[in-house]
Order: sequence, then structure tokens, then C-alpha cells
Amino acid sequence: MNIAIIPARGGSKRIKNKNIKLFFSKPMIAWTIEILKKSKLFKNIYVTTDSLKIADIAKKYGATIPFIREKDLADDFTPTLPVIKDALKKISINKSIKNICCVYPCTPFVTKNDLIKTYALLKKNRKRFVFPVIKNSHPIERSFKVKKNIIEFIFKSKEMSRTQDLVTSYHDAGQFYWGSIEAWTKNKKLHSGAIAYEVPDWRFVDIDNYSDWKRAEKYFKYKLNEI
Repeated sequence: MNIAIIPARGGSKRIKNKNIKLFFSKPMIAWTIEILKKSKLFKNIYVTTDSLKIADIAKKYGATIPFIREKDLADDFTPTLPVIKDALKKISINKSIKNICCVYPCTPFVTKNDLIKTYALLKKNRKRFVFPVIKNSHPIERSFKVKKNIIEFIFKSKEMSRTQDLVTSYHDAGQFYWGSIEAWTKNKKLHSGAIAYEVPDWRFVDIDNYSDWKRAEKYFKYKLNEI
């Protein structure tokens, strides 16, 4: 059996109530809950939150909220792994639960096929996490810092290298993570040794401020039919 867990805290700073702010006529978290339901992969969809308002809206769209998360696990510094471990301790876990997918609430570009294809990868890699990645548009070796308007290369030995000679790199899409019950309870890291699933770069929008929100709306408007 598979379950999904959505970590959705209420204390968003830059965009007030980001997880439940209306996005194309629905609370943002509703898009996540609905795509999880459409995938038909999950016996239950849980939301771990410190907000009663988020809990009420999540219930309305079909999620289960078995507890309200403690404030010390809902600050700006708590990473994902301990939040999911805490949820697993509080959910009535039984031996039939084999896999958990942690899905962030502000992920309107996740598709049903993304979830199905990454689940297939998980079944072949039981001891590893699986998550979507985005190819970096420019080699990270050519990145630099700017101090007092002066450019300083971070990888100084690569300053004269041609871009085609540098390694193709990727970054976490920040959307969701599949893992077995063993992976979630025993591992201390999400990323090292995980299996990558590449998604198109247009489907990566890290919604951190109002400018990001507007960009997400723009992309979603023109790509809605593809999702």
C-alpha cells in the first residue's frame, strides 16, 4: 500500500497563506491533493500542518489530517525528513504500508504521469529515494560571485573552460519524494544516492515570492491542458 504525505505549515512569510492562497480558483494545496487522487496510487493522502485553517481546507478536498503538527516542527529551519518521520510515528502505520510519497503543497505542475513513472522507478530501487530533477541551464562551474560590483569566479580553475567541456548538472525540482517505509525511517538524507527523474524546466517554479507566483500563473495558464 502507498500513502502520500503533504507537509503544509501555516507560517509562510513572503506570501501570506501561500499554501491555501487561491490559484486558478482553487486553494493551492487543492491542486496537489487532486493530482494525488487522480494518480490512483494512494490508499490515503495525509496532510501534516500546524494550521487549523489549512487542515479544514485540506479535509474539504479529500485529505486526512490525523493530528496538528507541533510548532517546533513548523518553523523556518526544520527540514523535510524529520517532519515526515514525525508524521509516520503519529499515523497508524501498519505492515501493509510499503511506500510514502512526500509532496509539497505548492506544486501545481506535478502531473499524474510524473507520480506513476517515479513510482515505477521506486519499485526497481527499493532502498533509495526517487525525486524529480531539473537540468541546469548553464554549467555551474561558470558561476561567479559579485563583491562590490567585481566578478569573482567560484570555480577558478574552470574560468577558461568552454561550456561544452563542462559537466551537465541538475538540481532538485522541489516537488515530491518517493521512498519506501524503510528509506523514510532509516535514512538521514534525502538526496545522496537517490534516483533522478528529469522533468522539463518550464515545470520548475519555486514559488517563494509574488513574482514567482505571477510566473507560475503565466506558465500554468498556457500549459493547463498538458497537465
